[in-house]
Amino acid sequence: MAVLLPNLKGIKTNTQMSKAKDNKEDIIEEQVEATTNEETIEVEELSTEDKLNQELSQEKDKFLRLFAEFENYKKRTSKERIELFKTASKDVMVSMLPVLDDFERALLHIEDDKEAEELRKGVVLIYQKLLTTLSQKGLAAMEVKKGDVFDSEIHQAITQVPAPNKKLKGKIIDVVEKGYKLGETVIRFPKVVIGQ
Repeated sequence: MAVLLPNLKGIKTNTQMSKAKDNKEDIIEEQVEATTNEETIEVEELSTEDKLNQELSQEKDKFLRLFAEFENYKKRTSKERIELFKTASKDVMVSMLPVLDDFERALLHIEDDKEAEELRKGVVLIYQKLLTTLSQKGLAAMEVKKGDVFDSEIHQAITQVPAPNKKLKGKIIDVVEKGYKLGETVIRFPKVVIGQ
């Protein structure tokens, strides 16, 4: 009697099946790891790109700030240079002011003396020439009149005296010494007497 055995070629054993299952899991894990590695590499590449963009924006910001500071520096130094040229002769002008004052005093005294008419004409000519030369260099007398309101920004009070009337209280009664400007800069404030 012959026993028929089934064809076992296509049938897999339990161990073979578990091995195949393990192999599938390993393959899936490898695929998942490969995908994760690719994503990690992309994330790293993106983060590197983001870092470079951030660094670039920071450098642009630094450059713009530096450029703005340099422009401000150029403007400031050119303005200072112009002011320096305008007031470069300040020391000379300040030292010449007493000479002008002496000329004015001499002119007041010579006017009273009728015998010194020729001398007065010569002094007036020299005074006018000196005044013209200094004014060409930027020197200008400050206009201060008796009866003007005292302003501590542009006047220098040397004393206070009782005012002759109520209208002159807090106002200039007398100008002791003229004030002068060199361009827009005051180089000597006018010295005044104020009514109290």
